[in-house]
Amino acid sequence: MGIEVVRDEATGRKYTLDAPTEVPAGGVTFLLNLHGGGSVGAWQREYFPAYDLVDDFGLVIATPSAATKEPFRMWVAEADDDHLRNIVEAVFARYGVDRIRAFWLVGHSQGGMTSNRLLRTPYFADRVDGWLSLSGGRLGPAQPVENFGPPPPPGQERPARPEGMTRLRQLFAELPEADFSFMYTTGELEIAALPETSPWADRYGAGSRQRLDDVVDTEPGRIHDTLREGRSNKGWGLLPRPGTAEVYVYPGGRDGRVIADVVRLDKGHTEGLEPNVTRTLVELLVAEPGGKAKRMAAAV
Repeated sequence: MGIEVVRDEATGRKYTLDAPTEVPAGGVTFLLNLHGGGSVGAWQREYFPAYDLVDDFGLVIATPSAATKEPFRMWVAEADDDHLRNIVEAVFARYGVDRIRAFWLVGHSQGGMTSNRLLRTPYFADRVDGWLSLSGGRLGPAQPVENFGPPPPPGQERPARPEGMTRLRQLFAELPEADFSFMYTTGELEIAALPETSPWADRYGAGSRQRLDDVVDTEPGRIHDTLREGRSNKGWGLLPRPGTAEVYVYPGGRDGRVIADVVRLDKGHTEGLEPNVTRTLVELLVAEPGGKAKRMAAAV
């Protein structure tokens, strides 16, 4: 495994790139890993520690930080989309389109909402093979618990949600036209209930939901919301701790699409993912047949 800090020459911004020691014969699976609102790339890298698995599964993981800092750090189209496209182009150029077997967007919270928005733009719709939403909204959707959100400082009211965030939430009721695999993972305590059906599975003619073996972790995740430690709530997230996750798949989807829901029991929005559930998510996503960027390049 190798880690590198890469500079986007066009914007001057930096991002972290984790890559395997050797490129597998079948090529690499590229993940563009987006943090949530109020966070940064370094936190996101530990929240979803797939970098531990780059050699096991041939992963290349780019983890950037958003530029906009007010009212909190968050992804904004005008400030970030060019940078994100530059990252994709740089990774494709480094490995060659023929050696990118699949390209996934990964996003936590507002990073998941941003993934949803990006998939509605021609550039990403033409290239992305899958989207892994890490508590970043479900195509369907799954409703959050009442009064969900970060707890405000003592004696203060929760600030108003930016208008752009409201529009991002609305997108989950409007299925995108792009073709891709979709996996959703959530903390049990941040949603009211997980639906038993999936409109995304219906689109691809997948079978009824099947429950796989639970994933048990005896080790905790590596990160949590340290800014609100001591005054957080179960829905937003507490300290990292071991746990169990329920895994549901919708098998037999057209074109080999991977469609799955993973519920981390007794967890909220911000506890970092444990090692075994991280591995399970990666095992599922590398099953995506991929090749969209390669087919697009061949058609040009």
